[in-house]
Amino acid sequence: MIYSLIYSIVFLLSRIPYPLARLAGKLLGAGFSRLPIMRRDEVFGNIVRSFEGQLDEEDCRKILKRVYIHFGQMIFEVPHILRLNHENLSDYVVFENEENLRIALARGKGVFILTAHFGNWELMSAAVTLQFGKAAAVIVRPIDYAPLDRLMSGLRSRFGTEVIAKQGAMRRIISALREQKMIGILLDQNVDWYEGVFTPFMGRWACTNKGLALMAVRTGAPVVPVFSVRESDGRHRIIFEKEVPLVIGDKTTEVEENTILFTQVIESFVRRYPDQWFWFHRRWKTRNFCTLTQQEVRIQDVGIG
Repeated sequence: MIYSLIYSIVFLLSRIPYPLARLAGKLLGAGFSRLPIMRRDEVFGNIVRSFEGQLDEEDCRKILKRVYIHFGQMIFEVPHILRLNHENLSDYVVFENEENLRIALARGKGVFILTAHFGNWELMSAAVTLQFGKAAAVIVRPIDYAPLDRLMSGLRSRFGTEVIAKQGAMRRIISALREQKMIGILLDQNVDWYEGVFTPFMGRWACTNKGLALMAVRTGAPVVPVFSVRESDGRHRIIFEKEVPLVIGDKTTEVEENTILFTQVIESFVRRYPDQWFWFHRRWKTRNFCTLTQQEVRIQDVGIG
């Protein structure tokens, strides 16, 4: 019942003409940017710290407002996946350097698509699968609210994309590569220290999942960065970067250096288009040091425990 209601709302949103939907999203985002919600002060603080010495406080406030506007528009854009087809694809996206992905696919090992919660990643995933007509998969963390998770899984798999739950995904990912699938991995979220390695990101250390580096070296599957950038005409430019050249050495070096390379690619897009990254996520939550309480410090000083 709840799922049917949510789906009905999304279906109705998909019927709104795309230019009008973008305008509605812009107004929604501008309105929300004035409200003290979604950790607004924390998000603003992260923007200020990330561009310290490059942008003043007023410029950072402008970015913050544009972030809300961007994601307000995204709320109205994602339902249009229900209307997406070969005939109207160019109304929504334009592709740039897509030969980089075709070259990687031609190697016959499958492809890891390196991306992030950037631009309109949901629309991008659907558009790339539709454009290439190639079997694809995406690694996701299931949404805690089951009806919404069911809805998003349906949108993500609309054109045949396999949705693979992040937890325990390694075996299925290896099988998907043998099937020569494109596998999308969003590598811009915080993980616990035992799941990742610390990499420089926007001027601070961020714990980044090491799984992509491990699998890319193990399988030899190419890693191609793909990002969606909002254009002034309302469409999204989907940019296919050249394959990332992997570092090959001892296991520790491979994991650390390649994860740093992947993070640098993501950072390059965030710095160029800061208003299109999902700043609401606590990217720097896991610290690369331990914060001791005063009591713990006293215990250590006297050699107890």
